[in-house]
Amino acid sequence: MTIQALYCKMTKARFSEFGKAQKWIRRGASLQHFRWKYFPDRSIPSSLQALNRVVFQYLAEPLCHPARSAYVNLFAPCEILHAFDLYPMFVESLATFLNGFSCEDLAVDQSESSGLSETLCSFHKTFIGGAERGALPKPLFAMASSVLCDANTKTFLHVAKRLGIPALLIDVPYTPSPEAVRYVSDQLQDVVKQVEDISGKPFRIDRLREVLALENETKRLMAECLEALALKAFPNHLTLEMGRLMLTHTGIGRPESSQCFQALVRDIRNAPPRSGKAIFWIQVIPFFDPTLRARFNYASDYQLLGMDINFDDLEPLPLDDPLFSLAKKIVNHVFNGPFNRRIDWILGLMDRLKPDGVVYFCQWGCKQSSGGAAMMADALKTKGIPCLVLDGDAADRRNMPQGQTKTRVEAFLEMLP
Repeated sequence: MTIQALYCKMTKARFSEFGKAQKWIRRGASLQHFRWKYFPDRSIPSSLQALNRVVFQYLAEPLCHPARSAYVNLFAPCEILHAFDLYPMFVESLATFLNGFSCEDLAVDQSESSGLSETLCSFHKTFIGGAERGALPKPLFAMASSVLCDANTKTFLHVAKRLGIPALLIDVPYTPSPEAVRYVSDQLQDVVKQVEDISGKPFRIDRLREVLALENETKRLMAECLEALALKAFPNHLTLEMGRLMLTHTGIGRPESSQCFQALVRDIRNAPPRSGKAIFWIQVIPFFDPTLRARFNYASDYQLLGMDINFDDLEPLPLDDPLFSLAKKIVNHVFNGPFNRRIDWILGLMDRLKPDGVVYFCQWGCKQSSGGAAMMADALKTKGIPCLVLDGDAADRRNMPQGQTKTRVEAFLEMLP
């Protein structure tokens, strides 16, 4: 048994006792950050070494400093937190981290024993169970938007009520419009005032402009990565692709995120021409699945180009009215509104990346991903792009059928032209 496996086993053994696992989880993130900062794996490109380091930095900071942190979801306007020098405690990422400790089953069982539905998203149930068992620390407040998933607001209200912390919820109209942007902008003004009251810190509009300026620079570099990946063979890793969400979403606007993408642009451009088959992934990735790990982690035969959620917003934000720009970003997000908007966007991405095939993953409990699967597969077929629709669970491995996944994935890869 490796040291890492032993540490995970010891952490899981403490999960059932309230609060006992929290320090083990916190230390685990801190130790991994220390490892990648001072003892990185020199066999992988330096940009991926940096990406590992920053991912664990973003994980460790809120776990070590909960009094300067807030629970957030994937589409929360974390730029506001950065302007207050507060840390986002990204709950979907925390759920993934608990999976890394093999604790997700205990967290999910805790949630369901509290009366939550078996069909609720496993990421949400893992987060709720971890918070209820004291495995995750209590932050200053919780902040979420309703983009993509209506369950977000209910999950955050539930946890905030259980922990006795404020919940700052942003209601985003389903249909993008100028009226919707003004409606969300007014809510963001209220959020800023609430964060001022909760944190005791003053809001500085110029500081938010600095954050958005860094975000714009990061997006420019992300677009350059996208263009380079269309031509180059660059290794990837399932866990890193999931971890990258912390840079492209909750950590966007931080200098570390921009520096990482600057390094990625350099390394991808210096990589050899694309040679093996290139695969693009839609939805979240079950990074722990042995077949997927064997096929895609730092592989040359089958290159994982990326995951759609990591390329979902490359538009620069005007700096004159930062809160209005954030409201416009939230309302006009490609995941907000009818699913056809996402299909059109994906087809545009395919024109730029030119993958050999696409895997569309239907996440357990996610009605949106399951409901749009056939529509997306049909649209890709019209472009001549093979698509594998794969069912499973990227948070709770008990719902990930390994045998079926192995059979279907290997058959799909073998039939690619």
